Amino acid sequence: MSPERPLAERLARLIDSGGPISVADYMALANGHYYATRDPLGAAGDFTTAPEISQMFGELVGLWLADLWARAGSPRDIRYVELGPGRGTLAADALRAMRSAGLEPEVHFVETSPVLRTAQAARVPEAVWHDDLSTLPEGAPLLIVANEFFDALPARQIIAADGGWRERLVVREGERFRPVPGPAIGSATIPVHIRNAPLGTVLETSPASVSIMRQLARLIAASGGAALIVDYGHDRTSAGETLQAVAKHGFSDPWEAPGERDLTVHVDFEALGDAARAEGARVFGPRGQGEWLDAIGIGLRAEALSSAAPDRAKEIERARQRLTSPEEMGTLFKAMAIVATSWPDPAAF
Repeated sequence: MSPERPLAERLARLIDSGGPISVADYMALANGHYYATRDPLGAAGDFTTAPEISQMFGELVGLWLADLWARAGSPRDIRYVELGPGRGTLAADALRAMRSAGLEPEVHFVETSPVLRTAQAARVPEAVWHDDLSTLPEGAPLLIVANEFFDALPARQIIAADGGWRERLVVREGERFRPVPGPAIGSATIPVHIRNAPLGTVLETSPASVSIMRQLARLIAASGGAALIVDYGHDRTSAGETLQAVAKHGFSDPWEAPGERDLTVHVDFEALGDAARAEGARVFGPRGQGEWLDAIGIGLRAEALSSAAPDRAKEIERARQRLTSPEEMGTLFKAMAIVATSWPDPAAF
């Protein structure tokens, strides 16, 4: 597929020549193109993440990591790793807070987008970049952060249809794409509490997410450290179609203009936790983002910032509400910690 052609045209040629593709492949190709060709963040982009809403988010993440590091004995050989670090905003805020607590780790970013790498280098010039987890250094504890990373990883869709559960495949109709039931799959792969769901029920699974979590947990179990996962999704594996597209801060059709809008699904925190435990790591949470931020001191940090800049007090309070209110990001977004057996329990879980 020539990169000069629009992705929709290249996908159409791929399907015409080789037949329908899985929803996971559709997501992977669409998001691969999307993130490689733009900075999607901020008012001028398609969506805004917690670190872009307020410095408080990144600072509290940094202090939470520094607290855990200090209670683990303050190991000197320590590395900060962020998966999908956006513009580097979270890392810059977290590293500044860590330095105030005496923690100055090596910085490693897992990022494939050349556009976003440029933005990250402007904020965190000392970072080392990796295309995937395979080249991360081993032998030293890792402090890993993944904020709104897992939701953009490719997911399969399995639908309850006549004749049993079937994998959904993507076909094209003119300039549009749409999912259709494909080959039957065994019900043994369907969670027991979902197997007898009504016809039309969709189950989303993300083997890519499980694989990455297992890799992270293996690194932590072997070398020490912890991972903080913050994303939106389900506490427990649940049925329901959550695939969505976002463009210009609004929802749009995920089956139109692939590669020109962000595709995401709700994260299955139960599946991630099971994957981490299988590799010998301990799992804490998930806990609602709002409760977690309240527990680690966002209220006190908001007061301090407002005292230092009274003219920004309303803006700071509005940002705190966006991050913590159940009506906004406080409940749908969740935090989960993955910790080595040799490390202490993390705060606020």
